[in-house]
Formats: sequence, structure tokens, C-alpha cells
Amino acid sequence: MKHPHRYAHRHPHGPRGRRSALPAVLTAAALAAAGLTGLGTDTAEAATARQVETLDRGVVSVHNGSGNLVSWRWLGTDPAGVSFNVYRAGTKVNPTPVTGSTTFFHSGAPSHADYTVRAVVNGAEQGDSVHAVQFRTGYKDVPISPPAGGTTPDGVSYTYEANDASVGDLDGDGALEFVLKWQPTNAKDNSQSGYTGNTIVDGIKLDGTRLWRIDLGRNIRSGAHYTQFQVYDYDGDGKAEVAMKTADGTRDGTGAVIGSSSADHRNSSGYILSGPEYLTMFNGQTGRAMGTVDYVPARGTVSSWGDSYGNRVDRFLAGTAYLDGARPSLIMARGYYTRSVVAAWDWRGGAFTRRWTFDTNSSTNSGKGYDGQGSHSLSVGDVDNDGKDEIVYGAMAVDDNGNGLWTTKTGHGDAQHLGDLDASTAGLEYYKVSESASQPAALYIDPADGSVRWKLSACCDNGRGVAGDIWPGNSGPEMWSSSDGGIRDEGGGTKGRKPSSANFLVWWDGDPVRELLDGTRVDKYGTSSDTRLLTGSGVASNNGTKATPALSGDILGDWREEVVWRTADNTALRIYSTPHDTNVRITTLLHDTLYRTALAWQNTAYNQPPHTGFFLGDGMPTPPRPAVYTP
Repeated sequence: MKHPHRYAHRHPHGPRGRRSALPAVLTAAALAAAGLTGLGTDTAEAATARQVETLDRGVVSVHNGSGNLVSWRWLGTDPAGVSFNVYRAGTKVNPTPVTGSTTFFHSGAPSHADYTVRAVVNGAEQGDSVHAVQFRTGYKDVPISPPAGGTTPDGVSYTYEANDASVGDLDGDGALEFVLKWQPTNAKDNSQSGYTGNTIVDGIKLDGTRLWRIDLGRNIRSGAHYTQFQVYDYDGDGKAEVAMKTADGTRDGTGAVIGSSSADHRNSSGYILSGPEYLTMFNGQTGRAMGTVDYVPARGTVSSWGDSYGNRVDRFLAGTAYLDGARPSLIMARGYYTRSVVAAWDWRGGAFTRRWTFDTNSSTNSGKGYDGQGSHSLSVGDVDNDGKDEIVYGAMAVDDNGNGLWTTKTGHGDAQHLGDLDASTAGLEYYKVSESASQPAALYIDPADGSVRWKLSACCDNGRGVAGDIWPGNSGPEMWSSSDGGIRDEGGGTKGRKPSSANFLVWWDGDPVRELLDGTRVDKYGTSSDTRLLTGSGVASNNGTKATPALSGDILGDWREEVVWRTADNTALRIYSTPHDTNVRITTLLHDTLYRTALAWQNTAYNQPPHTGFFLGDGMPTPPRPAVYTP
């Protein structure tokens, strides 16, 4: 088994209310003592279990003209030998139990057909699942309501556009809800002066019901680098919380104001370089501010971050990591061009506790090459195979205990990819591109120790780079970037034509090879040209030339990924789910914690696609089952 500390043959899971009784390492005796069920006799290999969401089946029905593709989740807490029956309005439609996938194509059925799924465990059929979410025209619209626009102090009017989204079970019903960031049309990059409108964040159910609206206020500037929000169940109560940086005048989902409601810390250039800065944990169901602490690190002297006008001081990153190997912690960070500070927080019992702070300027780290290594995003994963997550922060990594783990000293970059990209080598792999013209344009790195497996010569500001298995003609991953003329393999060799885009990736059709996601389209790579599989209708991408979706990931149905774009008129989040059948059966990617935490940090700065903690691609071995439990 490739990663024994993260995966087990069967899935331990605890009933609600038993979270605190779970031991760190699962053994048969400990499981019995904790009242956990669902494990067979093949659990002599102990594995550390990780807390994951208690999810429903996530059933979807996608109409394609000749029938409906029904798909659903194989949960990490299901037995390995589970099979399924599919029912339309109470009548079983599959002739024999479904075992080789978690899909069933119901030929000839109308788009409005109503489906449920029943698991079959040891020959006994279980109860009905939730009813299928219907994709009658290939997509599902979630209605949204833009905030009212306004006018800045210098007389510039603005409206709102739906921007980045995330998901979490906000109300504990087993279904995922959206958390959506609204950005004003005058949002700014940190390098640009000028006032902006307020940043607004909504909690939204799949039927469009708005649970709450949070207004971050005039003292949080709007733009891709200012507000990174994390949605995760940090305290294990079965409901996701929402964490964000806040300031004087932030109004929570109940209308309560954090700090001073009248304070205005904006200067004449629109930057906010004075006044208090906070970190707030919001209740995911109500939007209520449950706890607020000072943001770490404080801005201090603005010029100490690399400039005096406010560009580098307000570059923020955020993530979620299993630093103890079992439960999630919140990661909030500041800076990457020069000084970088990463703070880890636990949210337990209704209060914040700071686990550690990593500072490149500290006496421990100063002079060791950690400064100036951050990217426009971060990645999270167990890179050193100790069962605990590390923070891969561009060209450096921070260990689970807050100590520096390694640095390549190759500087800042715009894109990075961490996951089990290559089945032929143990553990995780890491690919990143560099912005500095004096540094290697791209690097393929062993994230366990930072050793460089191969690198490209320095050339330029290499702004885009992607890694993933997009072509079965080459074993393992393909990697390519803006400055490179073709794709490269795990050894750095050139393998052929460069794809039409270097942006996002998506598992869309029926095979385990990944597809290209860019702007409002999905393409399949080919050696002579790419084939269009999907063009979004009436939708728009986000973040300017980055052309990213609001969200992309496995949020419904089987293991394939959904793509969520905003409609061009900002009245809906339009979800596309694959219409292609598959004979591949994989546990929901939401219960692979490397993938799940990647969904959580996807909205951070320059959005990047999620990767898995096991190799998912052509010729892959049997996918492992995760060792997880639900609160």
C-alpha cells in the first residue's frame, strides 16, 4: 500500500457525538472501545484516521438527450464491498446491483425523472438516499442575488460580480452549501491605487436560499490578494465554519459589527495601512461572528514588507491542514515577495488557539533562504510521509510543527501543483513555475526534502504552469508552462505538443485521464489538437486573464469533477456535471484530505486546481480507501 498512514483497506467511521473518543491511531481494540463500526478483519495495519465531512449520497441526474446519467458518492465510510441499486420514483431500474462504478445510465428516461439510490451491504439493502439533483439541460442553476452597488469617496460608481466560491456543509444536513465572495467592479490588484467597494460574502444552499450575508466593510480592500476565506469543519461539530480576515466595520451575518462601525482607515490612495486587523471565525449556518482575535502577523512597518505604498504588505494566503494528522487547523499567512509569516490556528470549544507561527525574519529562520520564496498560492499535504500535513509555500515548505522544512531558494512563482502526480515514485510530487528571470523557469521537486529532480533554464516571468496526467501516451504526469514549447514527463524529457491552455484541469469524461479547463470550456488533449467537450452557456470566468471558474471540484455525484461558473448577468452559479458514463469506481474525492483541503484553498489569490493524495490517471493501481472518520 502506497501511503499506509493515510489509507486503510476499510473505513473506520464514528457515529455522531463520538468524535472525542477516537484515538489517534486506529487498532481493532481501540475501535471497539470507541464504539466504531464498519471495519473488517483486514485492519491489522493501523492507520491514522482523519476527520472528514458526514456527507449524503450527493446523487445527481444529468440528462443528455437519450436518457439520464445517475451518479452518486461512494463514501469513505462505506464498506469496501458495498453495491448499489437505483430507483426511479420507488421502482428499481437497474437489473443487477451496481458494483463496478457509482453510475447508472437510465436510457429513454425524461429529464424530470426522480431518482434515489440504496446501498446494499452484505446482501441487505439500506434505506433511500436523498433525491437526485436534476441537471435537466446539462447544468443546474443556483440563484444568487448581487449586493447593491455604490460610489467610492472619489465619485466612482461600482456594481458587483460573483467571484470565487467554496463549499462546506454549513448546516449539518449532509449536503454541501456554497460560500460565495462578491467583488465590486472596482476591485484592485495591490499594485493599483484607488478606492474599492466592500467585499461581500454569502452562504448559499443549493436551492438558492441565502443563509447569511457578511459585509467585510470599508476597511478590507477588495481584490484577489486581500480576502482568502476558508470553509471547513474545524471543531468537529458536523458543521463547517468560515474564517476570514476582518477589520473595523465588518458586519457579520446577524448584523453585528466587529470593532468600530464608524472608523475609516483608508488613505487618499484607497489603501488601508493603519488600524486594527482581525481574524474572525464565523458560524457557517448563521454567519455570526463566534470569535475574533488580532490577525497574525500584524502589518507593523509597511516598508518592512518590501515597499512603502502598500503592495507587498497586504498579500495574504490561507489554507487548511491536518497538522496533528487527525483534525484540521486553519492556516493564515502574509507576504511572499520578501518576508513571509505563516500562522496556524486551532478552533476548538468556541475559541482560537495559535498552534505556531513561522516567520522568515525570526532568529531561527533569518539568513537561511526562506524569505522571498512564496507563491501566489499555497499547497497542503503530507510531503514527508509522517502522517501530518505540511505547508508548501512556493519554493519553500513549513513542517507540521511550524519549523522550516526546506527551501529551494528559487524565488516567487505564480503557479504550483502538489499531489501524487506519478505512481512510479513513492509519496507526493511537486511542480512549480518561477517569476524571476534569474531563476529556473520551472522545477519538478521532491517535496519531502526540496531536492530538485529536474529544472528548466532561467528565461523570463513564467506566468502559467500545469501538471497532471492528460495523455495516456506517456506514463505518469505531463507538465507544461507558458515559456516551454511542449509537454514534459516526470524525467523532464519533452514528449510532444503543448496543450491549448495552461490553466485548470478537470476529471470530466469517463476515463481517469484529466481534461483541460480554461475560461468557459473543457477540452480533451490530443497529440495533434485538442477536442472540445464542453462550452459553458451564458457564463463568465473570473479574475481577468486568469480566467478561472468560481469553483471546480468533485462536489456532487461520483468522483468526476463539477465546474461552477457565474452566469454572465451574475444571477446564478451555474453548475455543470459530466454527462459521460464511466466504469471506474473511486471513493468520493471529498474524503481524500489532500484533495479536500485543496478545494478549501482553491480560492486563495491565483486559484489553482486540486490534486489527489493518490495517483489518479491512466494505468493507475486500484485506488486506495482513505482512513477517515466523521464527527
